[in-house]
Amino acid sequence: MKKIQYIFILLCGCLLSLSCSDDLIAKLPLDQNNVESFWTSETNVSSAITGCYQQLIEPYKSPWTWKLEDITPNAYEIDGRDSSREISLGLNSPTNQVPKQRYKICYRGIGRANTVLNNIDLVPMDESLKNRYKAEARFLRAFFYHNLIEFFGGVPLILDAPDNNTQGQLPRNTKAEVLDVIYTDLDAAIAGLPISYAAADKGRITKGTALAFKARTALYNMDWTEALSAAQAVVDLNVYALFPDYRRLFLVENERNDEVIFDIGFTMPEVSNNYHEMYIEGNVLKDLPDSYLMTDGKPAEISSLYNPLNPYANRDPRLNQTLITLGSMYNGNLVTGNELFMDLTGFSFKKYTYLLDDAGGVAPLPGQSEINPIVIRYAEVLLTIAEAENELNGPTVRAYDAINQVRNRPSVNMPDVTPGLSQEDFRDALRLERRIEFAGEGLYFNDIIRWRTAETVMNADGLDSEGQLIETRRFNPQRDYLWPIPQADILLNTNLEQNPGY
Repeated sequence: MKKIQYIFILLCGCLLSLSCSDDLIAKLPLDQNNVESFWTSETNVSSAITGCYQQLIEPYKSPWTWKLEDITPNAYEIDGRDSSREISLGLNSPTNQVPKQRYKICYRGIGRANTVLNNIDLVPMDESLKNRYKAEARFLRAFFYHNLIEFFGGVPLILDAPDNNTQGQLPRNTKAEVLDVIYTDLDAAIAGLPISYAAADKGRITKGTALAFKARTALYNMDWTEALSAAQAVVDLNVYALFPDYRRLFLVENERNDEVIFDIGFTMPEVSNNYHEMYIEGNVLKDLPDSYLMTDGKPAEISSLYNPLNPYANRDPRLNQTLITLGSMYNGNLVTGNELFMDLTGFSFKKYTYLLDDAGGVAPLPGQSEINPIVIRYAEVLLTIAEAENELNGPTVRAYDAINQVRNRPSVNMPDVTPGLSQEDFRDALRLERRIEFAGEGLYFNDIIRWRTAETVMNADGLDSEGQLIETRRFNPQRDYLWPIPQADILLNTNLEQNPGY
């Protein structure tokens, strides 16, 4: 079917989990696999790789992208259930559950990938398949380390299977040292992964996935040359293309279309999520819809198309394809503001919903969505080319072509970016384009962190549709560009140094 089936046997879970104890393994019945006998079967290796993929599910099931949107000017956390509101209020701490869970999930994924890489050569199996599994494991290790360094900075670099005796008291490596390993792993993955898979393996990591993720990693670390090279290599594969309908790009029936480079596979009833409930949150802040340009490509304050009595008319079509606003159509009805999902701020996310605009439908029950959250799509690759090219060479024809491809998507059809811009003005246009294109997808937080604009955009009031205060955001530039190392890990490992200010 369209998704990887996450069939993960209990023994494999113990073998790959950082929390598994030697006592438990020692007490397994003699007729079951043990550590020594596990790495003898191609079937068991397949289960181990599935266990590595399984760690991708946890953050996206939560769902991770909501939390990231809630700590930007795009949205806010309405009830603080995951402690993300503390971050947006400038109250992040070493006991906050968001950093704690992220740190734990990443290291668990790294531990599982390391276990595979340390043991797979023991198994007599097809060499080509073995090499592909190694490439998948190395990508996943790079994926988890990428997320660690972008949120925490330098972290302990562990490249062997979990062993608390040798790893429990490791100090932090520098971010640069970890980044070197990420690049090495991604290069190995690029060399060892196929461009595509047969239907039964759809959803596995491909060469394009590894290239696109390398481009993201390089972009986030201002390695413009590497970002441009990797992104162009994705284009040169001739595998991906922009999906023509932006609104329908995020519907379950269009999953794994030509724009999707990597997503997280969910399927009912085995593994489900609640992404379809994003519209119920009603937590979008006014700053996001206000940032959309008018259809003439101009900001509202200078466009003749702007009508203060109908402020969201004549906007970039992605506004009504991303957000529910007052006076728009949703689920076959005119949105009046009396809906439960509109009574908090007057705006709500539309992406990943099962419901359409002009036709009524029925959404799944809570927690019963099987839609795949997208991690990387082709539009990001194009905007990476535009940004990296501009930083290297200014706003060249190449940079303009890349950004305008995204704006010229048939269902969007926005005017080209104004020609003849300075490098700084093109940078501003590119940054706005990324915010609009990826709204609701969890990328904006990392953008404002790497651009060092968080100290400006997060030190502001979050407002509802009528301009009423929802919450006052705070961001300390001397502290908040990094998250704190979880307090529990600091207590367990006396060699771990906390990030400044925590």
